Amino acid sequence: MSYVDTLAEEVRSKIPKDLLPDGDTIPLFRLYALLALTKGAEVTAADVHDAWAVWMSSTDPQHPALRPFTELSPEKRQEDQVFVDAIRDVAAQNPWIR
Repeated sequence: MSYVDTLAEEVRSKIPKDLLPDGDTIPLFRLYALLALTKGAEVTAADVHDAWAVWMSSTDPQHPALRPFTELSPEKRQEDQVFVDAIRDVAAQNPWIR
């Protein structure tokens, strides 16, 4: 398993099962691993949404939340926070991540 997949699994393990998206989420969590590597503690909910949008564009291109983060309702925006927290936590637990 690559270090990217290890990070992806670490992020995934911090998400409650009832909040995991349906379908093949390996590509999504690889994107979240990339955010851990590149943004670390500075990752934002908008970053998480953009990564999700990249994944969703090939999964369900008609999804109603597939729009810029700023156009989402406050409730929808808040749904990304659990992923932000998980990515930040994984980045903090891996001292080799900048």
